[in-house]
Amino acid sequence: MCRVTQLQQAILAKNDHHADGLRAALAARGTGLVNLLSSPGSGKTALLEAELTLARQRGVPVAALTADLATENDATRLARSGVPVKQVLTDGLCHLESEMLDAHLDGWLPEPTRLLFVENVGNLVCPASYDLGESLRVVLASVTEGEDKPLKYPTAFGLAQLVVVTKNDLAEAVEFDRETLLANIQRVNPGVEVVFTSTRRGGEGVGLLLDRALAVADGAPVHRPLMAAEAGADGHAHGHTHGHTHGHAHSHGNGPEHTHPHHDAHAH
Repeated sequence: MCRVTQLQQAILAKNDHHADGLRAALAARGTGLVNLLSSPGSGKTALLEAELTLARQRGVPVAALTADLATENDATRLARSGVPVKQVLTDGLCHLESEMLDAHLDGWLPEPTRLLFVENVGNLVCPASYDLGESLRVVLASVTEGEDKPLKYPTAFGLAQLVVVTKNDLAEAVEFDRETLLANIQRVNPGVEVVFTSTRRGGEGVGLLLDRALAVADGAPVHRPLMAAEAGADGHAHGHTHGHTHGHAHSHGNGPEHTHPHHDAHAH
């Protein structure tokens, strides 16, 4: 068991070292990387398509790389936005790793790209442990998935810097309990910002993800998550931390949770 743990730590340490290098290289060229994690069927691709389309309309140079186990369906959908899109087939691997991502970016990522959105494999377990060199880590959950999702996947939600709740137009139909979900999110990640979206109803909340990502890419402080290992929330936590600043959140009525950051940086 000790050897297995040591091997896992070595793999993650190697990945984190490469991720640091990729993060620095992207920052040097003025590109922010947004790592999107969710379970299958959360509405991640639909929201990302809407955000990419809005970015193109605003004249913001963005690109997207989407990972899947076997199909290119997501890339086909995202390409409708009119921005550069690349599909990565992982051949059964349940997550992306920083070295793998870097190899796919080499020679493909357009030079003026301001934001690169990475749609990770649909899975809230494996991808949560791998830093990709992101400047913003986002976890998505739909109102149809249940209010206990953060408690079931505390590492994924505990390391998020932004939580996006999707399919809010279905909230009433599925008797979604908003306050319970918010309480569960705050339980595993105190202070994290939460926004509610729907790609229907005129695009409720569409643009919030783009705005947050641009602000972070421009140097705005970002919420520093409570590490799962610090919280003791998940036996799978490996204890490495991502360098983010800490913030506190409060709710404004029925709107999104807003973070008010402190300059309290923690090094990776």
